Amino acid sequence: MTEPPATGEPPADHLEIGRIGRAHGVRGESNVHFTSEIAERRAPGAEYFVSVGGRGRILVVESCRPHGDHHLVRFAGVDDRTAAEALVNATLWAPPLPSEDDTLWVHQLVGSRVVGVDGGEWGRCISVILNPAHDILELASGVLVPVTFVVSCADGVTLIDPPEGLDLRDGAGDDASDDRGAAPGRDSAR
Repeated sequence: MTEPPATGEPPADHLEIGRIGRAHGVRGESNVHFTSEIAERRAPGAEYFVSVGGRGRILVVESCRPHGDHHLVRFAGVDDRTAAEALVNATLWAPPLPSEDDTLWVHQLVGSRVVGVDGGEWGRCISVILNPAHDILELASGVLVPVTFVVSCADGVTLIDPPEGLDLRDGAGDDASDDRGAAPGRDSAR
């Protein structure tokens, strides 16, 4: 088992992967709402950092099973309802998992510089918006870029290849007689 940090703060490289809800039953199970869809995060032996009462602690998964829209998780050393109740509302943190394919991870995209394949600067990604069709990068300027335009993301730079003519950066493609290039939520020049 990994030693927890001396403080109640998660290590800087850790990602939020879930939150502990109410206790379930009398044998120490907890309702857990995972924000990560990766099965490895729920497997027995998976370790999470949590802060309880201002002190850092490592929890290790003993068992996990789906239950409605969440999971019932039993952690090593959490043997009764009282111990499970002490964990309610704790956030689960874990280090990023290595990726061997071209998977895009939110923690890599947020904060990255967004650059077009033509070398043009688009700005900094401030969030990734979940969307039923595909996720969308939100840039600091308010411009929204579908993740389908992302070519790569490495070393803090996200390379995008938007279709020609679809440049919604400030000043790009503005034409006083045509509002087709106006970003959503902006007044068009007519």
